[in-house]
Amino acid sequence: MIPVRTQTDQALSAEAVFDGERILRDRVVVLRSGRIADLAAAPPAGVPVTRLPAGAILAPGFVDLQVNGGGGVLLNDDPSVAGIARIAAAHRRGGTTALLPTLITDTRPAIRAAIEGVAAALRAGVPGLLGIHLEGPFLSPERIGIHDPSRLAQFGPGDAALLTGLGGHGVTLVTLAPERVPPGAVADLVARGARVCAGHTADPGPAIRAAMGEGLSGFTHLFNAMSQLGPRAPGAVGIALAEEGAFAGIIADGHHVGDDQLRLALRLKGRDRLILVTDAMPPVGDLRADTSFTLFGRRIARAGDRLTGEDGTLAGAAITMAQAVRHMIRRGGASLEEALAMASLTPARFLGLEARLGRIAPGHAADLVALSADLDVLGTWIGGEQAP
Repeated sequence: MIPVRTQTDQALSAEAVFDGERILRDRVVVLRSGRIADLAAAPPAGVPVTRLPAGAILAPGFVDLQVNGGGGVLLNDDPSVAGIARIAAAHRRGGTTALLPTLITDTRPAIRAAIEGVAAALRAGVPGLLGIHLEGPFLSPERIGIHDPSRLAQFGPGDAALLTGLGGHGVTLVTLAPERVPPGAVADLVARGARVCAGHTADPGPAIRAAMGEGLSGFTHLFNAMSQLGPRAPGAVGIALAEEGAFAGIIADGHHVGDDQLRLALRLKGRDRLILVTDAMPPVGDLRADTSFTLFGRRIARAGDRLTGEDGTLAGAAITMAQAVRHMIRRGGASLEEALAMASLTPARFLGLEARLGRIAPGHAADLVALSADLDVLGTWIGGEQAP
């Protein structure tokens, strides 16, 4: 990591700065009181400057909307402040400075406990924590993936209030199968402040379109665990690709989505609507030799960055956002600017946080990642504070 002293005013100098839209050459980013004060050709007089190594790129910190775990911790198993802090710290080493811990399909008491844990972690000031992503339990048993089918549920009275229990304390993202909730449920969730995505859905199209009319605005892990594009029924994939305004997360790890599909998604959605996510599990950032783990009684094995259950079902991913950026460039046909935007400004825009995250511009949070020319993480800053 690059040593930077904590100062009221400090500056970072880099040969390349990605401001959220484009690469700028030979710029200085001035930080003040946790925010970007200026992006200039030279630092103000008297401000200490840290020069990043030759070839380094300074970019907005990555924003990950789907983080099941990290550092050996699964949110479902440990929704404590300490557990959430460990997850966030593990992903920060991969360039992520803002994230949504994600609860995989679980019981209503577990949902309540996770929301309470995230609320407590937000109050405690865990760096990088934005809120919570609830993936399930209102999912299709036909597209369940690695989720536990015994924990699926029918949407009922009180569930909208339960899912949005975090309130205004942080962001709430809900992934559901539109055909598994009654009419009006999506509208209720959106009215209560949640972002809603379609995922783990078998619907051929009508229920998804109806949900979009109620405010559903995104799709969770495009291509995976969803109805596919057919000759007449669009499925979730077809609608996600066809609807210009819809956002879609995608797992660029070489296992979940093929290279052709990555290129197709980028061509049709563009960097302004396609979002890189990790769908990360506990092995990310876990330095132990054996990083296999148990998910609801099922052993999940790791082979490189591939995680599978005993039947071969993919069980999330073992990548960082920096790895996703590299893969999207090397195999998905993205330019450096496109991949960096998909990891920062685009997810921030989806969450409605683009006024403070995803850009290096005056007034924005000083949440930054320094990358080498090979896109390895050199250092991160959250609110101007560098990770130890």
